[in-house]
Amino acid sequence: MGNVLIIAEHKDGKLKKGSLAAFTFARQVADKSGGEFHALILGKDLGAVAEEARCYGAAKVHVADDESLSAYMAESYALVAMQVAKDMGAELVGATSTAMAKDMMPRLAAKLEAGMASDVLGVNDDGHFLRPVWAGNAIVAVEIKTAVKAVTIRGTEFDPVPKGDAGSELVTVAVSVDLGSLKKRFLQFEEVKSERPELTEANVIVSGGRGTKGDEGFKLLEVLADLLGAGVGATRAAVDAGWVPNDLQVGQTGKVVAPDLYIAAGISGAIQHLAGMKGSKTIVAINKDEEAPIFSVADYGLVADLFKAVPEMVEEIKKAKA
Repeated sequence: MGNVLIIAEHKDGKLKKGSLAAFTFARQVADKSGGEFHALILGKDLGAVAEEARCYGAAKVHVADDESLSAYMAESYALVAMQVAKDMGAELVGATSTAMAKDMMPRLAAKLEAGMASDVLGVNDDGHFLRPVWAGNAIVAVEIKTAVKAVTIRGTEFDPVPKGDAGSELVTVAVSVDLGSLKKRFLQFEEVKSERPELTEANVIVSGGRGTKGDEGFKLLEVLADLLGAGVGATRAAVDAGWVPNDLQVGQTGKVVAPDLYIAAGISGAIQHLAGMKGSKTIVAINKDEEAPIFSVADYGLVADLFKAVPEMVEEIKKAKA
């Protein structure tokens, strides 16, 4: 593999933590292959994020700043990313495994006639991509034989690249996207507003499962989360029950997270949920069933009823903060 191109995501003028982890992956691959690591940012009014992107070791930061890219659509973003990848001679194109990347990268791979591996954890000495299967219980090495390769990267497996000096060269991308020619058009974006951090960006997460028994239990967890400046997560069972919105789901079919602290309350620990959070640095489990599988991955376990334990934790934290 030669040159590596990472498509970076950003919000409110700042790069997302997951993209910084993808930069670490790209630098490792580029160092092994003797190629260069390049970054691509797409959108509108990218001045601040472009300057920030120069500080993470990319040889070049390609900036596609255009009105036609102000609203994300897989069709328009993939067209621009394809052209940048071809112009710079990218042999590996990647992005962090997010909702956007899962939507766009297969389309981009098809345009580049690239084989693709998803949720990549690393690359071995043979140049094969490592990725999880069976809910993370096994790791397989995937060989991609096409000239250009495409991947999505599990950001929780890599430390964000540290910020350095602004040494990367900025390259302005000539954007030529005819939105009228696309089969889709952007109507509106309905964002879920929250003062809490996004799950994939949060350093602390408080999650609830079936044991919360609904709104009452999640309200307790939200109080705890707000005291800790934490994000709120949930299991699929809690989401399917309609207790919380699906953007809070953590697990194999939800978001994969690895915060500094993960508090699991009323979560039994189904394998699908563990696949999305067992990489957390410290895991605290609260469950009244001492045989619950969640305790097998927990650093600290509390066998207790969450409706009693969580209020006690809240009071102790308040005292400590007083």
